[in-house]
Amino acid sequence: MRDQEPAPMDAERRLNTKEAAELLGVKPETVYAYVSRGQLSSRRASGGRGSTFDAGEVEALARRNRRDGSGSSGSGSSGSGSSGGGNSSGELSVRTRLTLIESDRYFFRGVDAVDLATRHTYEEVAEWLWTGRMLPGSTFTAPAGFVSVARRAVEALPEHAAPADLLRVATVAAATADPLRFDLSEDAVLGTARTLIPTLVAALPPRGHDRRDEGSMAHRLWTRLSMRKDPDEASLRALDAALALLVDHDLAASTLAVRVAASARAHPYAAVSAGLGVIEGPLHGAAGGLAHRLLQDVLEQGDAAPVIADELRAGRRVPGLGHRLYPGEDPRARALFAHLERIPRAEPALLAARDIVETTARHVPLHANVDLALAVLTVSSGMAPTAGETIFAVARTAGWIAHALEEYGERPLRMRPSGLYAGPRPPQPLPE
Repeated sequence: MRDQEPAPMDAERRLNTKEAAELLGVKPETVYAYVSRGQLSSRRASGGRGSTFDAGEVEALARRNRRDGSGSSGSGSSGSGSSGGGNSSGELSVRTRLTLIESDRYFFRGVDAVDLATRHTYEEVAEWLWTGRMLPGSTFTAPAGFVSVARRAVEALPEHAAPADLLRVATVAAATADPLRFDLSEDAVLGTARTLIPTLVAALPPRGHDRRDEGSMAHRLWTRLSMRKDPDEASLRALDAALALLVDHDLAASTLAVRVAASARAHPYAAVSAGLGVIEGPLHGAAGGLAHRLLQDVLEQGDAAPVIADELRAGRRVPGLGHRLYPGEDPRARALFAHLERIPRAEPALLAARDIVETTARHVPLHANVDLALAVLTVSSGMAPTAGETIFAVARTAGWIAHALEEYGERPLRMRPSGLYAGPRPPQPLPE
């Protein structure tokens, strides 16, 4: 027997979190998961405590969930659902062979991703994700013509341009230099992947010393991010591990954007540009910068308690803590922290990160996520707050291309959901 439909609500009415959760039949934290996935919009409540939600939006989502037969879990997809359709939780699911997340672990093509990042370089992990073959000693080379065009485009930007701006402009510039960019065959897309990533790194301006355009991607990227001229082996290995750990993470927001572009048969450069356009949000690629600044504040004050109090007083979520896909510990954070513990100069930042976790755990038992571990790396390596976003974007470019390549093998334009209209019913009179 179907549940009785509730009476329509006043579209102007606002619901608090508890009321929205009750109407949807979910836990309060699931309401915020709907917000993070773009299924609901929220507004800060007067006084700065909690959020409110449009009653009409909540009612429409409740109707859709009942129609789709979704329950109250609201949990994230593990990437094994139907091809481009709705799954049992009312979310978009996309069949993929790339990444699986379950039981506080994640896997690339069935292999533990942490093990891969521990034993292999970023380039080798990228090749594994693209082809399912391990190619020891893999290196990426950027054509001189691509680099020249990309550098000129990046150098024309204002000094305050964000990392995503630099990389997006470099991507578009590289595309204009590639007359074969519309070839979507597997070999052509793989060729683009192996040249685009080093082109992006080569286009970034150096920080205080000469560019390095040979060697590992981690070493080349180091010269664009750190003021420390000669990195030790442990620091380079930590940066390389960070790149490998962040290669892919199922259908994150930016990855979904890439797959939508690829579904429309946009070329790989355009698909990557779509991903770069999404990561600037504070809930995605920019989260590492927020954690970096938080960590710096804790180091300056010598105590996490007043810093966290200021964050909460301002109505902000404490960055670097918790992840909806990992009820327990974020395996990426655990692996990166293990590398950082081998770097003596990282000890103060590691202690500050531990202080942040322990201080918040007095009330909310959240584990550190990869953004906090990335912040320890960037702070202790003399990098700017935006370095985490750059690391994330360069790393994830490999995953985006893997998803684009996979999507090119699917039916075109399958990523086309139907809109759930919630506006005034027609016919309406013409506006005056």
